[in-house]
Amino acid sequence: MKARSKRYQVSEKTYDKAKTYTLKEAVASLKKMSPAKFDGSVDLHFFLNIDPKKSEQMVRGTVVLPHGSGKKVRVAVFCKGENERAARDAQADYVGSSDLIDKVSGGFMDFDCVIATPDMMKDLSKLGKVLGPRGLMPSPKTGTVTMDIAKAIDEVKKGKVEFRMDKQSGIHLSVGKISFPEEKIYENALKVIDAINEARPASIKGRFLKSLFISSTMNPGLRLNI
Repeated sequence: MKARSKRYQVSEKTYDKAKTYTLKEAVASLKKMSPAKFDGSVDLHFFLNIDPKKSEQMVRGTVVLPHGSGKKVRVAVFCKGENERAARDAQADYVGSSDLIDKVSGGFMDFDCVIATPDMMKDLSKLGKVLGPRGLMPSPKTGTVTMDIAKAIDEVKKGKVEFRMDKQSGIHLSVGKISFPEEKIYENALKVIDAINEARPASIKGRFLKSLFISSTMNPGLRLNI
């Protein structure tokens, strides 16, 4: 077993491993743990009662965090003509069409989100093997394929995040920074929990959430009451 750091061991003494916490209790407990040397993130870890092999049960969507993620999001926009100016006016970090596609094909990946106009999707398909595995391929379902470029950029910059179930039927999502006040962490986390519950596939019978944990960077996770 990997040896835990002294800081981690100190954090373990601040909470009850056998307890199932309410969200507010858990957030308060996280704030008492020994912090990392940087402003770590606060993450939710969902484990769903879903067979990941059944495509019709895929859980995916977006949610806007009320208080943002605390992270500067770099946005790349693939568009042409007047949309390029609209993207730059909306503070997109990188804007272009075939030139930006060539740049990404060459290895450029200094962005966190990709937005595209519908007319660019055919050309953008050649980047599928690059963007897809990183979860960056734009999609109408997540609002990242749109003609309203300015609105899409604004939402992402303000804290719109995407969630998607992985091959182990889990969803892992940051809901802010540990430096946030407790109330802001709580409200962001609650918004995400509500969004994932609302994304429950209609074909799922019985229990949807197997378990749910909350943690901060390099610290133990606390089990939440679901």
